[in-house]
Order: sequence, then C-alpha cells, then structure tokens
Amino acid sequence: MVENVHWFVGIDWATQTHRVCLLNAEGGRLGEREFAHGGAGLVELRDWLLEKTKAAPAQIAVAIEMPHGPVVEMLLECGFLVFAINPKQLDRFRDRFTVAGAKDDSRDALVVGDSLRTDRKAFRQLAMDDPAVIRLREWSRLLDELQQERTRLSNRLRQQLWRYYPQAAELTDDVADDWFLSLWQKVPTPAAAAKVSEKTIARILKEHRIRRVDAATALQTLRKTALFVAPGTTEAACVHIRSLVARMRLVNRQIKQAGAALDGLCDSLAAQDEENSSGQSHEQRDVAILRSWPGIGRIVLATLLTEAAQPLRARDYHALRALAGAAPVTRQSGKQRFVIRRFACNRRLQTAVHHWSRVAVQHDPAARHRYDALRQRGHGRARALRGVGDRLLSALCAALKNRTLYDANHRSAQAVSSQ
Repeated sequence: MVENVHWFVGIDWATQTHRVCLLNAEGGRLGEREFAHGGAGLVELRDWLLEKTKAAPAQIAVAIEMPHGPVVEMLLECGFLVFAINPKQLDRFRDRFTVAGAKDDSRDALVVGDSLRTDRKAFRQLAMDDPAVIRLREWSRLLDELQQERTRLSNRLRQQLWRYYPQAAELTDDVADDWFLSLWQKVPTPAAAAKVSEKTIARILKEHRIRRVDAATALQTLRKTALFVAPGTTEAACVHIRSLVARMRLVNRQIKQAGAALDGLCDSLAAQDEENSSGQSHEQRDVAILRSWPGIGRIVLATLLTEAAQPLRARDYHALRALAGAAPVTRQSGKQRFVIRRFACNRRLQTAVHHWSRVAVQHDPAARHRYDALRQRGHGRARALRGVGDRLLSALCAALKNRTLYDANHRSAQAVSSQ
C-alpha cells in the first residue's frame, strides 16, 4: 500500500489550529490551509484532502510529529496512511530548507511533508490500536501516576510525623499502608498512645491481617519517650495528616481498582488471542507467551503490550531494544570511539524491562548466568541488567515468532546466557 502513494501531506499540529501542506509525488505544493481543532475542523481537513487529490485515502500519506491524538485517530479511521517522526529528526530535516534557523508553522508543515516524500525510511508508520489495548494503556499509565502520588503523600506524612511523633514511623517502611493509617487515626499522638489498650492495637492489626508486627511491640514503640514540641505543633501536624490520610485512602483504593482493571484487560486480550489462534487476525497479542516468561508480572505485561505494541506485533527486535533503551549508542570519529547508554527511549518501557531483568535474574538460571558473566567483566549492576534485558528481548522475539511458551531448556532461552 505504501508504494502506491501519490500524495504527501505534512501537518504541523497545535492545540488550537493545525497547519496542513499538500504535496504531489514530485514535491510540488498543491495547497496549504489551517484547520481548527475540533470535530468540524477535522472533518473539513479530511474533505479538503479528498477533494484536492481526487484520490482514495490509501493513496495519501500523512506525516505528523505526534504519534497519537484526535488528528491521528481520525486519519487512521478514514484509511489514510499516517507516519510519525521524532521532533529531533524533524529539526535536522528543517536544516535542508533553511540554515538560518528560521521556523514557522507553514515551513514545518512543508518540511515534514516533503521529508516523508524523500526519506520515508526515517518515519514510522502508525496503525490503529485495538480498543482493549487503548484502555489497557490508559490504566497502565494511570497506575504509574497513582503510585507516584502515593509516594509523594507518604513522604509528606513521614515529614509531619518527624515533627512530633517519629516513633510511629518506626513501625513500618510504608506509612501509606491502610493498616498504618487506621492505627494513626486511633492513636494520633503520644498522649493517645499512653491511654490506648493493647487489645485495641491487636484488633486493628487483625483486621488488616498484619503479622509482622505484634500488638505489644507496636504499643511499646508508640510509647517511647515523646519529643518536646512547641504548644500547637501537635495539633497543627494532626490537621495536616488528617488531610493526607483521606487522600491516601482514596489513592490506595484507586490503585487496587487499576490493578484489577489491568488483570481483566489482559485476560480479555488473552481470550481474543485464543479465539484468533488460527492466524486469521493480524493483531497478534501473545499474552500467554509473555506471561510465561520469568519476571513478567501484571505491570510489566501491561507496559510491554501498550508501550511496545508495534515492535511486538512486527517481532522487530532492533526497534524493541532501541525503544526500551537496551541498545547502546556508538559515537565514533577518527580514532575515537565511545559506546554509551541510550537515553532517547520510552522511559516507561525502559523501567519495565529493568524490573523484568531484575526479577528474571532472581528466578531464571539462564538470566542469572548472563548477569554474573557481565558482572565479572566489570560491568555495574545497572549495566549488567541492561545486558540481561537486551538478551531477554531477543529471546522473547524468537519465542513470539515461533509462538512458543517460555522453556528454560529451549535454545532461545539459553541464548540469554550464551551470547
């Protein structure tokens, strides 16, 4: 389909209006317009392209910096060929048209459209994701935001306890746990700790199924010598903590809901994969294969399925390792040659592969062997884990191509340690 393209469109997107430039196969500019962002504006954009070209949407290639959003979704839904490019690459293409550093919306639309015409390999073709994948991506990113918010709130709570009640924070490393919040609400001050009974503490621990701390030890810790604070400090800190506790309880509930949603959506994708096992579907979501690998749990699975959907679908190991930050970057000039870590990557996918490698080293002998070999060469822990992650991605792509579950005795798994 890409070889039948006769028209090229460059879009410089914005929040209010989008600048669109239409080019023919020879690079001639046939038209340029601005379209307002909205339902009517995007419909007008579609109709204008079809009217000017008198061609089918499959013969029109559209280039844009943003790989997602309403503009991209509308174009894909209508059948246009949509390609995305990294903004840094587009900045280099801009130097072809002007070396003075000039930049405006009209020029950017022309640059991205003409660059697609001449350097199509530098662009990445986009495809419409399955609705379940879109929902899974949103829940996965929401879970990350909730966990970050939970960390911020727990740090603020610990800081308030440090002001007047530091012994309470000694009970746990995670002051955002529901059991600790319930305990603080029952015993918010050292004065309350002096009056509370061991039976009350035991009941709270039993309700939350906490066995690592017993009631006697908890009560003894809470009754340690209290700090001397200025009058009003305890009351002020308690006011602040009550607000934090309410938000923490909400975040904890939402984290549980997000986790359940991730499990449900992954199960639904696995069910679709079983229904399409005959190979008739082009969307190959190998949830069962991914789940079979050591180190891939709920969060890593959701991140791989959503942040690396296209490389996994294409079984493209090189694109996958670059997107995950596992592929190093070589800088060579003359006699100088440096190999450094890749920083231009998907941060969420990079984190997921890091934790996948970390857990795989603990449970998979092949990954452990590879990790130990890299450490013996003098690599640091993070560098060794990136090496393990790189080999895991290679073996995973081989398993996906063969549509086989993980097997520690299979040569694709042994490649993690042998290479």
